Amino acid sequence: MKSALMLRPLLPAIAAFALAGCATMPAATADGTVAAASTAPTASLQDIVAAVDIPFETFTLDNGLQVVVHTDRKSPLVGVTTYYRVGSKSEPRGRTGFAHLFEHLMFGGSENVENFDVPLEAAGSTGTNGSTWYDRTNYVEVVPTGALDLALMMESDRMGYLLGAVSQEKLDNQRMVVQNEKRQGDNQPYGLTEYVMAEGLLPVGHPYRHSTIGSMADLQAASLADVQTWFRDNYGPNNVVLALTGDIDAATARPMVERWFGAIPRGPDVVVQEAGPVTLTAPVNRTITDQVPQTRITRAWTGPGMEHPDAVPLQVGMYILGGLASSRLDNAMVRGEELATSVSASAQQFEQLSQLEATVNVKDGVEQAAALALLEGEIARMLAAGPTQDEINRAVTQIAAAQISGLQSVGNFGGKGMTLAEGLLYTGDAGFYRTELNRMAALTPAEVRGAMQRWLGRPAFTLTVEPGERTLDGGALGGWGDEDTMPAPAADTGAQVEVTRTGPERAYPEVAPVGELTFPAVEHATLANGIEVYLARRTVVPQVSLAMSFAAGSIVDPIGRAGVHQTMIDLLSEGTTTRSAEEIAIEEESLGVSLNAGAGAERSVVSMTALTANLAPSLELMADVVRNPAFNPDDVARVRQQRVAGIAQQLANPGSLAARAFSTVVYGENNPYAYAASGGDADVVANLDAAALEAEHDRWIRPDLATITVVGDVTMPELVAALNATFGDWRAPATPAPVNTVTAGSPEPAARLVVVNRPNSPSSFLTIGRLVPFSGWQQGMETVDLANEVMGGGFLSRLNQDLRETRGWTYGIGSGIPAAQGQRVLRVATQVQADRTADSIRVILDQMAAFPSARPLDAGELQRVTEGNVRNLPNRYETNGQVLAAILTNQLLGRDLRYDATLPSLYGAIDAAAINRAAAQYLQPEDLVVVVVGDRSVIDPQLETLDMDIEYLEASEL
Repeated sequence: MKSALMLRPLLPAIAAFALAGCATMPAATADGTVAAASTAPTASLQDIVAAVDIPFETFTLDNGLQVVVHTDRKSPLVGVTTYYRVGSKSEPRGRTGFAHLFEHLMFGGSENVENFDVPLEAAGSTGTNGSTWYDRTNYVEVVPTGALDLALMMESDRMGYLLGAVSQEKLDNQRMVVQNEKRQGDNQPYGLTEYVMAEGLLPVGHPYRHSTIGSMADLQAASLADVQTWFRDNYGPNNVVLALTGDIDAATARPMVERWFGAIPRGPDVVVQEAGPVTLTAPVNRTITDQVPQTRITRAWTGPGMEHPDAVPLQVGMYILGGLASSRLDNAMVRGEELATSVSASAQQFEQLSQLEATVNVKDGVEQAAALALLEGEIARMLAAGPTQDEINRAVTQIAAAQISGLQSVGNFGGKGMTLAEGLLYTGDAGFYRTELNRMAALTPAEVRGAMQRWLGRPAFTLTVEPGERTLDGGALGGWGDEDTMPAPAADTGAQVEVTRTGPERAYPEVAPVGELTFPAVEHATLANGIEVYLARRTVVPQVSLAMSFAAGSIVDPIGRAGVHQTMIDLLSEGTTTRSAEEIAIEEESLGVSLNAGAGAERSVVSMTALTANLAPSLELMADVVRNPAFNPDDVARVRQQRVAGIAQQLANPGSLAARAFSTVVYGENNPYAYAASGGDADVVANLDAAALEAEHDRWIRPDLATITVVGDVTMPELVAALNATFGDWRAPATPAPVNTVTAGSPEPAARLVVVNRPNSPSSFLTIGRLVPFSGWQQGMETVDLANEVMGGGFLSRLNQDLRETRGWTYGIGSGIPAAQGQRVLRVATQVQADRTADSIRVILDQMAAFPSARPLDAGELQRVTEGNVRNLPNRYETNGQVLAAILTNQLLGRDLRYDATLPSLYGAIDAAAINRAAAQYLQPEDLVVVVVGDRSVIDPQLETLDMDIEYLEASEL
């Protein structure tokens, strides 16, 4: 991020979760079999909610800084989360986007800190990050305990002593970065919807009306004098909440906070503005055209602020309407009359109002009027009769269960620090999450119905986005709203403004050593039918993350048949021989389980995250999905249409277009890897039938191609017992197991410049790379990975520092060599402002050529990617999901399952010479494929200066 927006979660992250009196797993007998199938009761909603707790202490400094501390000793990490009570709703006319622009400036260094990322990442922090939204600006990082003093010094320095380091050059640069962030968002399909929705719902001048990212004219008008005034008016400690969560306690934290923040003087209190919901005098309908593949209809209202008695019932009611997998709109419009390919509904909650939305992507060939009528009918039915108690219970169970993953994260976005900080900032109560959760658990159908009637019974704004030419200019949108009658603000002239030091000189505190990485042991067992099971036991939360992976992925599709395997995998959860798709969804929601199926290039995975207490019934559901899909013709027809719509969405998205074109050119048209991430061929998918999909399932989804990997709060005997009860009697067919080996070769690397025309694009999407001469994993790959990290693997990489931080031509750029069993590929990807397309390509190639010949690795880079990475390892394995992903990658690449535990010694043995050699061998700019997706009327004259032959592809060819 270091970006514009951050939605407030439907329910804040929940912490310290324990279930009393819940069922245990079935006991295994001496031979590993199960005495009886699971009949254990599941955890009740009351059990779940009653045990939720995030213990905290608070204190306030004399200057008004509020501090909340939560202790969690599971890892030697501390989340540092800083919330400022200033967001875009505080901006005056003519200066929209300023709060977010200032967020960027606050990463650019303070009077005693030249760069916030360099010392923190060297100390082992996650990359510093931040976001801006209507109500606040926040900054987050998670640091090793021994680096907390450093993090506090740096956060206090930008809070108290920033202005002496903010120059006109930094302002100009970050202004360009933010404008490119705006272009990148606007360039997406439906990318202008947010602006139009705000115009339709709120009057000119309402604090929530203009977008957080603002208008181009206002961004261009921001001056250095504005910056100084904005800082002095809004960033005093009395407008701040600081959350410290993790390996820290209040007694230890208080003197540290007082040392670094105590001398910062109070500032003016942020002015609280009238910014409540608005009731339209009559329904409003608007239609726009855009470069989109499907008609999208959104019906919206403004709603109450977060402390209003109706806020929680509306959140749950909208979730029942269109958030659950078994939602009213899904059942009526996607599965029922099949007028839509997807639907959603939500209550986006802000401090002083909420935005209530229901959205429908209309199926091709369906009359808009019919889709709108059904949408209106379902809303009317909800208002008339309300939900059932069962729907409420399922919604609250799913919401709470989905948040349990957040219990594992002490900081960063979505972690416990954000939960506590937002509650304290917005309501004065860091424990407000409990108020919301208790309110949810006590809801009745009458309460939800009443709230829905009061707010959705008012006149609505309905926006229809139809396929066609984009006629709106995103650059002119997002501002105050009176731009058609008022002159644009004058652009910043760069007038000289005095920039002087405002605070004392302060040195960095020392960083304490970190302990050895603790990566969980991985146990191994075998089920009765031979399926191998791997378990990394972690008891931080009563939750289990499980992945059943099959040695088959999208590369098993024959050339000309791309999309068959992925479509089959999609259908696994769309109905079994005993359960309909709706019944599967209802059971998931009742159990609080998240069940997903997806096909990667080389592996297909059915994954599940379940409460430990509900593991047995959750596995029963998963086993039915894996083993007994029905491939009912009606379900097949529905999923076919959804996948075809998804492919159309890909072809409308600049990044997806670039990825499809790049893979085809790099791998060649006769290699299945060329289509592995494409989503498939729309014509192939549209003509699939149940018989073909059933045959695909029988061929590849079989126990002798399966491996089960589990991370979480369960013992191996309990796990094996539950798995044997659900999968142990699943026998492989008599036919030999197929192999997903790719024998087709790829073309020799050769320089090519390929252009895909996408008219009216304010940005160009670049994908640059080539195949590298190795497959899977081999000794020494760590050195290549570190060389790539220096080049383009993070915020501090050379490419990002040059293209974003120095030139301001992009919002971000990255490079990588993704893990794969087959031949791997070097890929650089970025979205750049359209008028800098060719210049950006030159910069990328020049940076690659300079490493190491003209610019070898320096000492700071070496320390960051070796010692800094070692210090950062506890951050990488904080959650069950992170550990599971690491083990699955190790399985894919054939590494030891605890390979990650060896990284400290591996990184410690790598020197600058080795990284330089890796860069010289693998990261040079020769024989690169360059794919550009952009507006040819803008980019063609530029690309002609590159002295490369240009090839053209149409989106319809991809």
